[in-house]
Amino acid sequence: MIVGTAGHIDHGKTSLVRALTGVDCDRLKEEKVRGITIDLGFAYLPLQDGPILGFVDVPGHERFVHTMVAGASGIDIALLVVAADDGVMPQTLEHLAILDLLRIPRGLIALTKADLATPERLLEVSAQIRAATAGTALEGADILPVSSTTGEGIDALRDRLAAEAQAQGERADDGRFRLAVDRVFTLAGIGVVVTGTVLSGVVRVKDQVLLSPSGLSARVRSLHAQNREVERGRAGDRCALNLAGEGIAKGAIHRGDMVVDPFLHAPTDRIDAKLHLLPGEAKPIGQWFPARLHHGAVEVGARIVLLDGEQLRPGGAADVQLVLSRPIAAAALDRYVLRDVSAQRTIGGGRFLDLRAPSRQRRTAEREAQRAALAMADPQEAFAAVLDAPPFVCDLSVFVRDRALSAARLDDIVVALSPVVFHVGEQRIALSYTHWQRFVGGLIERVQAFHAANPDLQGMGREKLRLALQPRLPAAAFALALQHADLAGRVVRDGAFVRLQGHSLQLSPEREALWRMIAPLLGDDVRFRPPRVRDIAGMLARPEQDIRQLMTFAARLGLVDEVAHDHFFLRATMHEMALITADVATRAAGGRFTAAQFRDRLGIGRKVAIQILEFFDRQGVTLNHGTLRRIQARYLDLFGPVP
Repeated sequence: MIVGTAGHIDHGKTSLVRALTGVDCDRLKEEKVRGITIDLGFAYLPLQDGPILGFVDVPGHERFVHTMVAGASGIDIALLVVAADDGVMPQTLEHLAILDLLRIPRGLIALTKADLATPERLLEVSAQIRAATAGTALEGADILPVSSTTGEGIDALRDRLAAEAQAQGERADDGRFRLAVDRVFTLAGIGVVVTGTVLSGVVRVKDQVLLSPSGLSARVRSLHAQNREVERGRAGDRCALNLAGEGIAKGAIHRGDMVVDPFLHAPTDRIDAKLHLLPGEAKPIGQWFPARLHHGAVEVGARIVLLDGEQLRPGGAADVQLVLSRPIAAAALDRYVLRDVSAQRTIGGGRFLDLRAPSRQRRTAEREAQRAALAMADPQEAFAAVLDAPPFVCDLSVFVRDRALSAARLDDIVVALSPVVFHVGEQRIALSYTHWQRFVGGLIERVQAFHAANPDLQGMGREKLRLALQPRLPAAAFALALQHADLAGRVVRDGAFVRLQGHSLQLSPEREALWRMIAPLLGDDVRFRPPRVRDIAGMLARPEQDIRQLMTFAARLGLVDEVAHDHFFLRATMHEMALITADVATRAAGGRFTAAQFRDRLGIGRKVAIQILEFFDRQGVTLNHGTLRRIQARYLDLFGPVP
């Protein structure tokens, strides 16, 4: 169990930890000289029956409150320290507010310097404490008078902490590994060591981990938990990790970094969150309000975007978006604290909801429903609610990663909810079975209606159909959905079109005979520069209008594509050119290529090359950025062979 001290400067926090453990947490020379704690201090108390209490001693001086926030993250029980001679002081209240914002689950209050106070004074200060803690997480917490000088009450406090440790038991360790780095140093003959509290999961010797947000890879050479060398550390442990790897050096790792399971590395600089503004604030905050965000051991600049209304009044709570000055490593539902930019006071805090918040359309009813779902603590209930909120689809991999859930927990969710899941690369696009049935029914209805209104057309454009449906699947997932057993026997993906299984267009015998004469003229060596309608009419000595009507009908059948007016290419040629375009992009610097590179590859004129590329632009195969283009690989199959 990790015990974190809190309280005003010179109220005896470090002396109390020393009396409980025999360890002096003031380790810096400046701390010894000035007699105050500047940085986090650590001490350990082995209990008789095996467990070890870890103590995090935090500074009380207002200049070092940011360090106090780092120490308070990850603790199991708060030990609020109030001196009997001073009573409740300004930093007592600020530390109490921070503990409340971080939702520290349990707490005790040590009334120090009890040997210097009369019984009446102890009662008076106890009353002050009761008033200060009313309505906070420490309301009703036991107050234990102690003296680090005489030893009064120390044994009783130690016994009480031991009882709390027994009652707590072990933290669940079924999440993925995260450790918030609060110290980095080197040891002779050992190398780089980082320390911090394990927020979730388990780490073992020889594990591969990542430093986030930098992305540096490392291997755990050895580790200590609760000041003892062990083979593994788990959620709730104070750990020291000896890390090795390319680029691993003291200067490359910073306080506030996270050591994580590689799966979790996905830094973010835009987070939707719930914010509680402290009632003691002098005035409301408005849009784009500047603040300093504290999460774990990291401190970073932030701007607050209110997602409901234009002001948040003191004592109120609201959904906000936090726009950070640089990316951080975090997990959904993590707690955070906000302080003002001058570092003079704590203004509020709350918990993260969505680590992948959008920069646009962030105040819509759809986003509000998504945040409400993501706010649910139970992951299974939250995921079910996400799938039942617009847009009714979710990347299961992102949900699991952002909550640091284990693979086993992922499997449990899938078994319990039985969503329909499409695997697209590393994505697992999921929707509930109810909404999948709605999707299937809507798709069939749309295509049927299209055929009824357009009986002479090949089918409905695939992208137009995708955008018309709810739930709206990503393009790659939509392509997979068309192959799902519930649709495979009912609809056919016909190149860039989708049609019902029984719908077909056929050439009349006369048109079939004419097509047999035209098709060879469009292929072989001239396939990249086929003749236009007027040229074909001249070659065959047929009216130009007859050729145009046939070619238009052939396009509906998926035999050809009209790249420019009266300029038709065989579907097989379009498929070949799409693949060539992708190859040109692969060979080009940064994946961006010019029209000249494409022209030279096909050996055609510039005008025709531009027409082909503009056609690909319209179909989404390429994206045009001025004089450069890049490929959208998910659309390369639009011109596949006709079934």
